[in-house]
Amino acid sequence: MQLRPDQLAAQLAQLDKPLAPLYLLHGDEPLLVIEAGDAIRAAARRQGFEEREVIVVGTGFKWDELFIAAGNMSLFGGSKLVDLRIPSGKPGREGSEALQRYISTLGPGIVTLITLPELDWQAKKAAWVTALSNAGVSIECNAPPPARLPQWIAERLARQQQSAPREALAFIAAHVEGNLLAAHQEIQKLGLLYPPGEVSLAQIEGAVMNVARYDVSDLRDALKARDTVRAARTLEGLKGEDAAPPLVLWALATEARSVAARPALLHAAKIDRIIKGLARGDIWDEFLQLALRLTQPRTR
Repeated sequence: MQLRPDQLAAQLAQLDKPLAPLYLLHGDEPLLVIEAGDAIRAAARRQGFEEREVIVVGTGFKWDELFIAAGNMSLFGGSKLVDLRIPSGKPGREGSEALQRYISTLGPGIVTLITLPELDWQAKKAAWVTALSNAGVSIECNAPPPARLPQWIAERLARQQQSAPREALAFIAAHVEGNLLAAHQEIQKLGLLYPPGEVSLAQIEGAVMNVARYDVSDLRDALKARDTVRAARTLEGLKGEDAAPPLVLWALATEARSVAARPALLHAAKIDRIIKGLARGDIWDEFLQLALRLTQPRTR
């Protein structure tokens, strides 16, 4: 069974139904992976799983440990949660085969939680991943796309009986730059500062810190997406964080070369001379002008 992170709570709340024998967590957003894992562990405790054994797969790991853990019932006579973590996401051939054999041993009294990092498209099609997904519940914990982030923030505010106008949600989203952990912290802060009900834009502006962290990869993403606003905001962030101008120029020039934009390449060469002290000009203003040029809609 495939579930989204926001569907997990409802599935776990069905107290009249036993937990699935296996839960598989993977994705690119640590906050969602942590929350999903915590929710599964809490549900296991509510249903009488009195013991939890954590197993971390590292160099030299012996897969017999997994079978031994599942075979040893709780010391207290109750049920047991086997919490298996594979930080690399690559169990290797031996591990792949062991995980597929392990599925056949699943029985009453044992629930297995397996946590992986983000899986690429090829890994998702691997036989061992498919087998684990089919044996229980698979939850892909990926961050929402930028366009949906304001709605995600609104849903989180609703959990603490708060709401905010559209422009306030957009303000928070812009300031956290896709960092869900930072957004989560700011939402919690609003819950502590203000009572239930609507929180105004002015209140949010006064409370939210600019927690965005910028790097040149963010700038390249904005340029590729032809997102002028995001590119300008990212450049401002890079400037505020004293990013190295040659690195910023590299990102801009790389995009100019990828689209074969000759005027943009000439502009990049001019900026290079400014950086080297061979020409006069405001480096960051030139960066912005070049970014605006590169994010304009392409014409045939």
